[in-house]
Formats: sequence, C-alpha cells, structure tokens
Amino acid sequence: MGQTILRNFMENVVLDVIDEIMKSMEVCNCHKCRLDIAAIALNNLPTKYIVTNKGELYSKVNIFKLQTDVDIRSAIIKAALIVSKNPMH
Repeated sequence: MGQTILRNFMENVVLDVIDEIMKSMEVCNCHKCRLDIAAIALNNLPTKYIVTNKGELYSKVNIFKLQTDVDIRSAIIKAALIVSKNPMH
C-alpha cells in the first residue's frame, strides 16, 4: 500500500490547466508569471483538501476537476489579466 498524503487538489488542477489558458492569451509565459498567475487563481478558489494514497490522487483530482472546471478556468483567466497588467519579473 502506498503512502497516504494530504493535498489541495485545486493546486494540481490549476497547474494542469494553466499552460493551456496561458497559450490562448497574450501573457508572458515565464516561470515567475506562471507561478504568480497560479497563486492569484488559487487564492481566489476554495481549497479542496483530499487525503489519499499516492496512486489514487489523480483519479480523485479528475473527478473534482469536472465539477469545478469553469470556476478554475475563470480564476486563471482573471489572474492572467492581473499579472499581464503588472508583471513582477
């Protein structure tokens, strides 16, 4: 049996979707801007912690991702607009 871990699944989902959204927008895609966008988006999304075995994490994330996809994409787009107006790099 794998190690039990605690994760905020929103972080995984945001990081999975952020590159796709950044490519569709005219926003800097440097590492710093990417992390700033992720941080702003995550601060505006509810945290969703899950406790799971390592191998089960991604299957649980995929279930939750379907339920909140629009909210997550909206938060990332809003965050990208904020960062693009005032990049910190």
